[in-house]
Amino acid sequence: MGETGDAPRLRVVLLFGGRSSEHSISCATAGGVLKALDRTRYDIVPVGITSDGAFTLQPDDADLFALDATKLPTVVDNGTRVRFPESAATREMTVVDELGVETSLGDIDVVFPILHGPFGEDGSVQGLLELVGLPYVGAGILASAVGMDKHFSKTVLQQAGIAVAPWVTVRSREWAGDPTAVTASVASLGYPLFVKPARAGSSVGVSKVSAPAELAAAMAVAFHEDNKVLVEAAVVGRELECAVLGGRGGSAPRVSVAGEIVLAENTFYDFESKYLGGAGADLVCPADLTADELSTFQDLAARAFDAIGGAGLARVDVFLTADGFVVNELNTMPGFTPISMFPACWLASGLSYPELLDELIELGLETER
Repeated sequence: MGETGDAPRLRVVLLFGGRSSEHSISCATAGGVLKALDRTRYDIVPVGITSDGAFTLQPDDADLFALDATKLPTVVDNGTRVRFPESAATREMTVVDELGVETSLGDIDVVFPILHGPFGEDGSVQGLLELVGLPYVGAGILASAVGMDKHFSKTVLQQAGIAVAPWVTVRSREWAGDPTAVTASVASLGYPLFVKPARAGSSVGVSKVSAPAELAAAMAVAFHEDNKVLVEAAVVGRELECAVLGGRGGSAPRVSVAGEIVLAENTFYDFESKYLGGAGADLVCPADLTADELSTFQDLAARAFDAIGGAGLARVDVFLTADGFVVNELNTMPGFTPISMFPACWLASGLSYPELLDELIELGLETER
């Protein structure tokens, strides 16, 4: 913990990058967070994980990780290696430089793991932090794992009485063994269908399938990301999202106003639309909902957050259909890029980007998972 006048500064490890296909989005999120964190309150230790999984000490420079459609940001292996505490008896982290010299990074107050996708958002890094006894922002091991795996998150939400889109889960061995049987099985959902990896985010590997002849290509794309794939029935309705923050002191979760994704005809909210400002999707926040619709959605989002044992933050994505709300996905570490819905929803609810980061750090310090 550093000092500034009489007020101690918190030493925060910002953990980003990682081995998943969402590496660049994590880096872009880091750029936004680095730019917004108040240096009079925090000493920042930027730890970038390369695509090969090396933990490196990176410069405290937001511009290095700016989101650029022509060149997505990445963690460059600069030869440094960050070491986590040797045991839960200490919070000291160190860095070994390219010459092999080890230097202390000081005692860490909290880790902010802004990692998206497998090897970061799925409980793996949360397990590492639990083992060494470092406080951290966000969901714990189980909630992270459940939120990452769409099959299990749907199962848990359904058990809690929350409506989800009908789906069939397909493993790679099943598809390889008898694709005709799988094609017949998913036909009961009706076309069009959406095919997506069970454990990926940011719309990576997602395809819309309008006819059986398109299924094989979509399965190949999804299986490139994961050996388990979800085939979902298309849901007709408005696409809405709410941002959730954990409650302070054990109180109930807090839910933002809703945002809406307004899509052009025959499109879906893909990677380019989410992060690169691609055509075909507009984000509207706050969404045009009645007071009753917003209240119902906010209650549903809080119930979904509690159902998986959420902590810290989440984004809950739904369809508003003629029959009511259907949960599409629950994301335990949503993006914080300049065009992301999570900070936009809280900004529309009266919480600025820096204030939101302050609140998340405070939650990380106090949360018992």
